[in-house]
Amino acid sequence: MSGQDIMALEERFGARNYAPLPVVLAKGRGARLFDTDGKRYIDMMSAYSAASFGHLHPRLVAAMRRQLDRLDLVSRAYHSEHLGPLCEELAGLTGLDSCLPMNTGAEAVETAIKALRRYGTDRLGIPEGQAEIIVAAGNFHGRTTTIVGFSTEPANRRGFGPFAPGFVTVPFGDARALEAAIGPRTAGVLVEPIQGEAGIIVPPAGYLATLRRICDRHGILLVLDEVQSGFGRTGRNFCFEHEEARPDGLVLGKALGGGLLPVSAFVARRAVMDVFEPGSHGSTFGGNPLAAAVAREAIRVLQDEELALRSRILGKTLIDALRAIPHPAIVDVRGKGLWVGVELDPARARARDVCLAMLRRGALTKDTHETVLRFAPPLVIEEADMLEAVSIFHDALEDVCPAHTLSCV
Repeated sequence: MSGQDIMALEERFGARNYAPLPVVLAKGRGARLFDTDGKRYIDMMSAYSAASFGHLHPRLVAAMRRQLDRLDLVSRAYHSEHLGPLCEELAGLTGLDSCLPMNTGAEAVETAIKALRRYGTDRLGIPEGQAEIIVAAGNFHGRTTTIVGFSTEPANRRGFGPFAPGFVTVPFGDARALEAAIGPRTAGVLVEPIQGEAGIIVPPAGYLATLRRICDRHGILLVLDEVQSGFGRTGRNFCFEHEEARPDGLVLGKALGGGLLPVSAFVARRAVMDVFEPGSHGSTFGGNPLAAAVAREAIRVLQDEELALRSRILGKTLIDALRAIPHPAIVDVRGKGLWVGVELDPARARARDVCLAMLRRGALTKDTHETVLRFAPPLVIEEADMLEAVSIFHDALEDVCPAHTLSCV
């Protein structure tokens, strides 16, 4: 079956909730992908950080195969051999105390929301059903109805209400506005250290450390969503480590599954996690033996291959190379580690058109908010491949809007 036939089947029988680029991918190794015709592409997206360790990392595949010869799923009705060690390893890696495994990032965020609300009720004395959580404008924490209810993106919300109350929105990166929003019903704060879907928005230096001090001063919880920014993406194991702003709760996902399985977790201080008792929360697949075995190996690969350090070093090279491109359509280049957004002037070039031109030339990324291209390659990418992708971006930008042209749109 041809790539065109496969895309036509998806268009006919699939839900149209995505607008994928016109390529059908069939194979992948490391930071390279191949379509059904065998054409090679450089992966500059990493499946939104889910493939941070590259495609089919041999150690992760081997760990999955070993577990497939032993045990697949038993549910949390029983103990299994990898769950306790996984929880210990995540606690040690994050500097927190306890772990509640789930499957998807959105499920882990929902777990954090439950923990914040019950902590507010049980520990802070907030009346039942009145706990509030402060969130940031421009956030993206998932797709459940609770989560999209506090999104500020109209497309995420339209037609999906009514939404749950109890969320107070403040500008991202504005610590003063956040502190001013704290009231007697505030249980805590839930933010991304860097807003990915919003366009790789990096807050002012010291923002996370300031939030930590604010939450301590008011006796409320700080929960960080590091589903995309975690596991080396920003040049540290976790983004909060850049400012030593350890949260009370941490939401993890994507890379934790090594690109092979959906694995997520809520990791927290013991006092926060102890709001849960048997029957109050759970997941049939959360922490299952296969997922836990892969996640444990993902943690070892992160450490053994020093991927956070690699991200920090290659990230500087990536940002420098992108900033060196002399094109008037480029408005801004921002990011941390191997997580970079390039904002374009919409009067000169549409981000999706540039993505399509890059696709034709052999590099894959995706636009967001119509003006930003994301560059988030697997942390195992070779420098030569990464710089080739930067060159492809430059050429693609010229395809869409030659530098000497005043306006191309």
